Amino acid sequence: MEMELKPLGNRLVVEPIEQEDITAGGIVLPETAKEKPQKGIVLAVGPGDRNEKGERIPMEVALKDTVLFAKYSGTEIKLDAKKVIILRESDVLAIVK
Repeated sequence: MEMELKPLGNRLVVEPIEQEDITAGGIVLPETAKEKPQKGIVLAVGPGDRNEKGERIPMEVALKDTVLFAKYSGTEIKLDAKKVIILRESDVLAIVK
């Protein structure tokens, strides 16, 4: 059974892009030596926060954007055997063009 996530408010679901297993010099990195990913692809976007009047503030991040995010931000979960991170839009540092 496939599970779908619909983020609420100003949250988004991001699939992290893992770094290479082999360095440019040919050294194979074990799982424990890899750095935590800071780049990912947006899989789902919430409707956005509300302002004081109750109106929705649209999200700047869109579906399928590649984003850079803070190293230890968000909540990591497993979704259908792959890791995804649920982030707030404010944890996104930049959109990669």
